[in-house]
Amino acid sequence: MSDTPIRPRRPSVRSLPIAGALRLARPSDTWFKPALSVVVASAVPNLLLFALDRLDLVMYTMAGSLCALYGHSLPYARRAATVARVVLGMLVGVALSLVTASVTDSTAILIAVAALLAAAQKALCDATRIGPPGHVIFTFVTSAALFTPQELGQVPGHLALALAAGALSWLVTVCPALLRREGPERRATARALDAAAAYAAAPGHRTRHAAAAAVHGAWQSLLATGRATPVRRELARLVIHAEAALASTALDGAPDREAPVRSAAPHSSGPGPAATPAPGPAQLRAWAAATRARGPVPSPPPAPGTTAEIFGVDAERAAHRELRARRTVLRALAPGSPLLPIAARTLIGCALAGYVCAALGIGRPYWAIVTAASLYQANVTLSWNRTLQRTLGNLIGVLVFAAVLPVSRTGPLALIACCLFFNFAAEALITRNYWLGSIAVTPMALLVLEFGGTHPAGELIGDRVLDTLVGAVVGFLAATAVTNRRASGYVEKTLAATDAARVHAVRTIADPASGPAELDGARRGLTGSLVELRMATDAAAGEWWQRALPEEQLLAAEQAGHRTLAATARRQGLTALRPPQNGAV
Repeated sequence: MSDTPIRPRRPSVRSLPIAGALRLARPSDTWFKPALSVVVASAVPNLLLFALDRLDLVMYTMAGSLCALYGHSLPYARRAATVARVVLGMLVGVALSLVTASVTDSTAILIAVAALLAAAQKALCDATRIGPPGHVIFTFVTSAALFTPQELGQVPGHLALALAAGALSWLVTVCPALLRREGPERRATARALDAAAAYAAAPGHRTRHAAAAAVHGAWQSLLATGRATPVRRELARLVIHAEAALASTALDGAPDREAPVRSAAPHSSGPGPAATPAPGPAQLRAWAAATRARGPVPSPPPAPGTTAEIFGVDAERAAHRELRARRTVLRALAPGSPLLPIAARTLIGCALAGYVCAALGIGRPYWAIVTAASLYQANVTLSWNRTLQRTLGNLIGVLVFAAVLPVSRTGPLALIACCLFFNFAAEALITRNYWLGSIAVTPMALLVLEFGGTHPAGELIGDRVLDTLVGAVVGFLAATAVTNRRASGYVEKTLAATDAARVHAVRTIADPASGPAELDGARRGLTGSLVELRMATDAAAGEWWQRALPEEQLLAAEQAGHRTLAATARRQGLTALRPPQNGAV
C-alpha cells in the first residue's frame, strides 16, 4: 500500500439526488418467496383467531408472523438458525415492550424505551448483516406494543401467541427444503453466472465489482452448507466457470499490467499447457437459466483446475464454519466501529421524532418513531433517498387506505383479506423501490388497528400524515447532525486489509508447495476483501462531514487485487495440469 498520506479537507456537504432515489429497479428474482411466506404465516393465526372471535389479539400473532420475511437468501441450514434467532429477538423485544407498557403509562418513558430498542435493533441487524427487511420490522412491532395498554398478567399469554406464530413462520421458511434442498445455492450460483456474463459482455469497473460480489456471494452460500452433495459439487463447477470468465476478461483487457504478478508465479516462465477457453456470455446466461430452473443442474465441461478447486472447496468448507463460529456481534460493534454512529443517529432521531409528536399532541408517536428508524442507512445520502421514498410512499399509501377502508369494514374476513393482500403487495413491490412498497405497507399498518375496533378515518389519516412528516424531517436532521467520520477510517482499515490479502495471495502463488486449499483460501480471502473495500468506499462516499477518501490508493488497490485474482486463477489451472508427484493421484 502506498505511503502517501491521506490529506484532510474541510467538512463537506454532498449533493442530494431526487430523481435517482425514486427510479424503479428490476424486481428481485426471489420477491415471491417472502411474499408468499408472510401471507401463509399470517393467514393461519388470523383465521384461527377469527374462529375464536378474538381478532383483537392479531397484533401479538403478527409479531411472530412477520418473522417469515427473513432469511430467504440463505441456504436452508443457515436459514433455520437465522429465523430461529429472529423469532427469539422478536420475543425479547416484544417482552420488554409489553412489560414496560404494563408498568407505566408515561409517554416520555415509552418514547425513550422505543428509541433505545430501535437503536439496539438497528445495531444488531447491521452487525449480523441479517439482510432485508432489517431492523424496521422489529421496531414497528415493539414500538406498537409499547403504546398498547397492557396488564402485567396478560404478558405471558400474549408472548405465547407471538411464539406460536413465530414457530409457524420458522416452519414456513424452512419447509421448502423438503422440495428443493439446494434452491438458495442454485439461485446464488445463477446470479454469479449472470453477473459474470454481464462483465464478459461489457467489461468495466461497475460490472467487474458486481460480478466479483456475486461470485463471492455464491461461494459464501456454497461454503455455508453443511456438507458437499453431488448438486453442490456441480454448482461449485459452475461458479469456477464464472471465475474463469472474470479472469479471462481481465487478462484480455489488461495484459501488460499483469506482468508483475505473473513473474511471481513459478510456472509463468514457460508456455504452460493450453487452457480451456473461458465460456462466453451466451453460454454463461444459458447455464444461469438452467440452474434456476427445476431440472438438473447443468454439467459444464471441466474448467482448468476444477479438480483441485473442488478439493480446495471441501477443505475450505470446514475452515469457513470455524471462522463463522469465531465471528461475534461484539467484534462488529467494538469501539471504533462505523456502525455505532448509525445506531446513535437512530437513538437520537427516534427519540426526537417521538417527543416532537407528543408535544404536538399527536396520538400515536410510535408512527413517527418507526418512520425515523426506517430512514437510517449506511450514509447520509442513502438516508436522504430513504427519506424521500418513505414520505412519498406513505402519503400515497394513506390515500389507498382511504379507498379500501369501506371494503375492509364490510366484515372480519374482508379485513383479514385486505391485510393479507397488502402483505403480499408490499413484498412484490418493495424490491423495485422502497417508496413503491411503502404504498402497500402504509394501509396494512393502518388496517391492523381495525382488528382492535374501528377508528375515525379522518383521525387515522391525519395522524399518519403528520407522524410521517415529523418522523421524516426530524429523522433526517438527526442523520445530518450526528457525524460518522469513522466511515473514512473504516475505508483505511479495509484498504490495509485488502493490501495484506493481496500480498498473501501473491506469496501463495509464488510458493511451489501451495496446494488447492491454500490457493482457494488466498483467492477467496482477497475477493472478500475487495468486496468489503468497495462496500466501505460506497458507504463513505455518501457521508457528510469527513475528510477526503484516498481515491488514487483505492483505485490502485482494486486494480492490483483484480490482477492478482486473475493470476491466481491461472496458477490454479496450471496446478491442476501438473503431473502427479510421489504417486499422488
